[in-house]
Amino acid sequence: MTTSKTVIAVDLGAESGRVMQVQYDGTRLNMQELHRFPNIPVQTPNTLYWDVLRLWHEISHGLKAIPSDALSIGVDTWGVDVALLDRRGELLANPAHYRDPRTDGAMDWVFQRMPRREVFERTGIQFMQLNGLYQLASLVRDNSSLLDSAETLLTIADLFNYWLTGSKTCEFTHFSTLQLYNPHINAPDLDIFTAIGIPTNIITPIVQPGTQIGTYHNVPVVLPSCHDTGSAYVAIPAQDEHFAVLSSGTWSLLGLELREPVINDASYAANLTNEGGVYGTWRLLKNIMGLWLVQQCRETWRQQGRDYSYDELVKMAQHAQPFFALIEPDDQSFFAPGDMPSRIQAYCRRTNQPVPESDEQIIAVVYESLALKYRYVLDNLVQVSGRRVDRLHVIGGGSQNRLLCQMTANAIGRPVLAGPVEATALGNAIVQLISAGVFADLAEARQMLSRSIAPQVYEPHNSTDWDAQFEKFTALLNA
Repeated sequence: MTTSKTVIAVDLGAESGRVMQVQYDGTRLNMQELHRFPNIPVQTPNTLYWDVLRLWHEISHGLKAIPSDALSIGVDTWGVDVALLDRRGELLANPAHYRDPRTDGAMDWVFQRMPRREVFERTGIQFMQLNGLYQLASLVRDNSSLLDSAETLLTIADLFNYWLTGSKTCEFTHFSTLQLYNPHINAPDLDIFTAIGIPTNIITPIVQPGTQIGTYHNVPVVLPSCHDTGSAYVAIPAQDEHFAVLSSGTWSLLGLELREPVINDASYAANLTNEGGVYGTWRLLKNIMGLWLVQQCRETWRQQGRDYSYDELVKMAQHAQPFFALIEPDDQSFFAPGDMPSRIQAYCRRTNQPVPESDEQIIAVVYESLALKYRYVLDNLVQVSGRRVDRLHVIGGGSQNRLLCQMTANAIGRPVLAGPVEATALGNAIVQLISAGVFADLAEARQMLSRSIAPQVYEPHNSTDWDAQFEKFTALLNA
């Protein structure tokens, strides 16, 4: 009789966090939610902050419920954000949110000190102003006193790891998202730190997934992929390499799992990113604005007295006129929180398209445009990597959106396999179980997943209509 093995996955996303108990019974992974809580940023007059003290309180509360036989605890979070500690190991300030406008202009400021192409050659990371590099550069540019007082640089995930264990380390996959890691030398790029004026003495040791870094109340704390996308990729029920992955949540992260980063003219031109993965893998991917657009539309309408559920939004889009207008989901005007429906209307007006007036039409424009952007990015990934892609695995909360999954299959002309929903927590747990010897390696764990998880399959149809719309979408992007 197989004795079950239990680990605890602490999974923090941009909208919510959860403490999950994951049990392997010898056949499949079974999940139990111990505690779920919102992740609500705090806006002061000048800065948008993550409320990390509240998150720590909620994590601590959730961990009170863990069973006595738990093998380990692992933490994953969203990427790119950082925290600074003083010489006593105290948090210097609440970490600012990656959507805070303090990084406005920081990219150009950086490129005056190191050419844009050289930054890419050294890191392989796509250019987004939310990257940790530009967050730190904005502190240098603005003469912030924080760096003068800083003794330790941690990723946002490793702040919680530090509070759990006292270990001042940075987990590899998360640190790679900052655009400060050089895969050619497998270490932080000190030349970038120096060129920008970021002190190098604040760098902490880079530690690989699967490493035990300490204990919390006598329970080992083991690093999963602390970047949530990296953890989600672990939980792909795949038996070959001919797949792409769409991690669908607040952000859509569409990519391939490779054995080496792709840093060349083509990946630079396409602004693709190479994020570190588990066990020697790399993710060649692209960040896409994703369901952030839907979330902000929903919040705006809620404030106006129309409180739609996500299921209601899907039904509204189904009844709207198809292909009324298209948007570039990654247009800069959509980045900040605010009145997203008005911004979508303004975009359509600015690009000489019909302007959607009803809530139904606006949300349909969002879903259709996202599906077409997924095709655009997937085409780039295939061309740059040379990898054949037969199917797309959609994981995360967005895998439950049947309409968007079907639209995506139609747009890309390939089957979409939706699920698992809780891929991030599952991948977090799998790395812990591999570390504990329950699975021999990632391949064995994925074999288990492929036997025990039956994804929802969406076959493409209406290809002619979607091909015609893709031509219009491509022209819009290239205008």
